[in-house]
Amino acid sequence: MARPRNSVLGHASFGAGGQAWDDIKQLARSKRLHLVAVAEVDLNRTAELKKLFPTARIYQDWRELLDQEAKHIDSVNVSTPDHMHAAMAMSALQLGKHVYCQKPLAHDLYEVRKLTEFARWKGVVTQMGIQIHSSSFYRMAVLLVQAGAIGRIKEVHSWCSRSWGDPSPRPEVSDPVPAGFDWDLWLGVCAERPFIGKEYYHPVNWRKRLDFGTGTLGDMGCHIFDPVFKAIELTAPASVRSEGPAPNRWNWPLDSQIQYIFPGTAYTAGATLPVTWYDGAQKPPPAVRALLEGDELPDSGSIFVGTQGVMVLPHVARPLLYPDKKFKDLKFPDVTEDNHWGKFVEACLGGARTTAGFDYSGPLAEAVLLGTVALRFPQTTLSWNAATLAFAESAANGFVRRQYRAGWAAKGLS
Repeated sequence: MARPRNSVLGHASFGAGGQAWDDIKQLARSKRLHLVAVAEVDLNRTAELKKLFPTARIYQDWRELLDQEAKHIDSVNVSTPDHMHAAMAMSALQLGKHVYCQKPLAHDLYEVRKLTEFARWKGVVTQMGIQIHSSSFYRMAVLLVQAGAIGRIKEVHSWCSRSWGDPSPRPEVSDPVPAGFDWDLWLGVCAERPFIGKEYYHPVNWRKRLDFGTGTLGDMGCHIFDPVFKAIELTAPASVRSEGPAPNRWNWPLDSQIQYIFPGTAYTAGATLPVTWYDGAQKPPPAVRALLEGDELPDSGSIFVGTQGVMVLPHVARPLLYPDKKFKDLKFPDVTEDNHWGKFVEACLGGARTTAGFDYSGPLAEAVLLGTVALRFPQTTLSWNAATLAFAESAANGFVRRQYRAGWAAKGLS
């Protein structure tokens, strides 16, 4: 296990632009973290980093960074496209480094399970990048549900208006790779293919592509399901079913609707709990929206339907309780804001445990990724056995784990 030296955390980032740049700046707000090195396949995205962190060493290949800097770092953040999360995070874990990894933790179910198990065995500090988990609003919602404010939960509806999908076929073109960008390193564990320009893959539209991203559900499900999972203390779902369109050969679909059936808990009204996800143009049905007493449905969020009331949790805003007349005088819990990145740094240096470590966020990410498998089998109920990491429907098991490209095997994932 990595040990901090002189109470300063030596840190490396996998990624320098986009979400990685935000993570770097947030982590570095702690004066107890020193950014030692960064790995970025697109050197064109390192200009701002060089200005703010002039002493940080820059690598294009993250494997070279680990080889050269292992003795100088205690922790890493993995803030790259989804397909590389597992190989990067596991390689750092194998070296005993603490890991802050962006959602949805990994691209595939098998990868998430392996990361969760190995991090637990290694005893390192982990945190998934679901920063809203530490917000006062999400923590307040958890307290309200667990205090029984709306009674026991009968059903939950969660949605997001984003549309990380694309029904069109992949363009059959091969464009020049920009100078300073290593396309082969970006592909990493995935099969070789021609580069396509106009941002088809890089830097953001990879979320729409089956091999690299996990669609709207993978992008936002870990955020929006988080307070649902936490408040109700959910475990692995027993089944999952997609009512929306299937992906094509290349891309995730638009306008998904996925129903999970979870085992009941101490906070549910029955032995099972239905939780339904909607994205893009899909929204909860009129009967559920009517529970908001004429108020507009938030752009994204969740509706908890309880035996004694309803809670709407916007993403991200204060919870709302209905009927309004019943709850207008309710005193809400006094909850302060936590710093999600700062909690990780302090935990690495011996402070309190993180609240979204892989023991919590791993099962959450698995539940989300079960929905991405269900998308491939529309109007089919898939029965899930979390203990064996397998579906009862054999065809679906082909999407639990994928083979990495030759030469890209990662220790601990084989």
